[in-house]
Amino acid sequence: MVSIDHTARKLLSYVPYVLVLIDLRYEGVKCGRDGSVDHHMEMGKKLLAAGQLADALSHFHAAVDGDPKNYMAYYRRATVFLAMGKSKSALPDLSKVIELKPDFTSAQLQRGNLLLKQGRLDEAESDYKKVLKSNPSQKEEREAQNQLRKSDEIQRLLAQAHDSYNSRDCGTAAALLDAVIETCVWDVASREMRAECFIETGEMGKAISDLKATSKLKNDNTQAFYKLSTIYYTLGDHEMSLNEVRECLKLDPDHKQCYSHYKQVRKLNKQILSAEALIQEQRYEDAVNKYEAVMKTEPDVHHFTVLAKERICHALTQGQQASRAISVCSEVLQTNPENVNTLKDRAEAYIQEERYEEAIRDYEAAAKHGENDRQIKEGLERAQRLLKQSKKRDYYKILGVKRSAQKKEIIRAYRKLAQQWHPDNFQDPEEKKQAEKKFIDIAQAKEVLTDPEMRTKFDHGEDPMDPESQQQHNFHGGFQGFQGFNPFGSGPFSFKFGFN
Repeated sequence: MVSIDHTARKLLSYVPYVLVLIDLRYEGVKCGRDGSVDHHMEMGKKLLAAGQLADALSHFHAAVDGDPKNYMAYYRRATVFLAMGKSKSALPDLSKVIELKPDFTSAQLQRGNLLLKQGRLDEAESDYKKVLKSNPSQKEEREAQNQLRKSDEIQRLLAQAHDSYNSRDCGTAAALLDAVIETCVWDVASREMRAECFIETGEMGKAISDLKATSKLKNDNTQAFYKLSTIYYTLGDHEMSLNEVRECLKLDPDHKQCYSHYKQVRKLNKQILSAEALIQEQRYEDAVNKYEAVMKTEPDVHHFTVLAKERICHALTQGQQASRAISVCSEVLQTNPENVNTLKDRAEAYIQEERYEEAIRDYEAAAKHGENDRQIKEGLERAQRLLKQSKKRDYYKILGVKRSAQKKEIIRAYRKLAQQWHPDNFQDPEEKKQAEKKFIDIAQAKEVLTDPEMRTKFDHGEDPMDPESQQQHNFHGGFQGFQGFNPFGSGPFSFKFGFN
């Protein structure tokens, strides 16, 4: 027996499979090769040892082309394919080696191992038995015997898994298939059965993993792509569902199931994208209508109903329709009380309704599930300031307008109240005094809410008219007017007071 040389030892580190290296008993055999084939073989060996797999493969391609009966060129090329993770390409080369050199036990053993990984148990056992009959080395004999025992055990496990699956005992079947797939990692049938078990038990993430593997292991696996698309659809992931069904149609444009499903997913996806675009354009009512159409398009998938209501909640909040927003947001939170985005939206709607304590509760609940969310922190602080402020002076309440009121609406409300509470309208000294106070509050409210800077401060919990923080706005010694401010402009009321 020739000892393994330095090149062969380095080769071990580049082949990630349980392989038996080249039986060097055959290394020196010539098969009518010319110098060019020898050159490619030698260069391929060096490049393989150096880990330059693509370059090594090119030389072994050339060697096979130059001498199609050179079993060692096929074997070397199979070794490179395996090192590159291309077992499908390695298998035909190993079969060619065995055809050309039936007593090459290393190739027979390697082919058996590949067939075992693919779940082709009968073919794998045939290879192992041939190895045992062909005067193998002790190492090869031990491995062949071990692999035969392993194959027998897998046959037993598969039979039990099928019985459990047919009895709808999917939990047991999946556990048995776990043990099978641990060895038969490329076994498409076992993975497909396990995926069905996972779907049955509601473990969709695991089902997706197995189906993605089968879509790669089996050529033209349209059924895997169809199932992946339907799973993503039931999970509410319309974009991934659309991607997978498109892969199915690439393989078979006339696939009836995939085409029918594709039309439904495409319609739903288009509606959702359109609704999101409307939200970005601040066309909130149109976005609400579009998401209501989403629920009509797909009324049976719970995830899409929840998604639509969550986004309707957001659009209504942004559109200052607080009452409707609170109702829809609450429906979403009944399904998922930990939905952070919806908690934030409902909190904002509560603020618009001046229900600050409820807003605080929502922000606090959101904070438990959305750590380090700056929006939650700022919203909570704002709600707390507004609650504190509401127990003092609320300029919106003074004028009787909503927080969303426009400037014209504020001025209109001010004029009406100013005329009503003008001190000249009252003769009784006590009533006049109360009217003066009320009139001052009305005028201050108008001044704050019609000034963008002061209104922003007030909306964030700061009172621009608070003497403690705004020294430039002091009202000492009774009513002295508002530094030339005329609440009526050229109105019919005079602005005269006597405090004798």
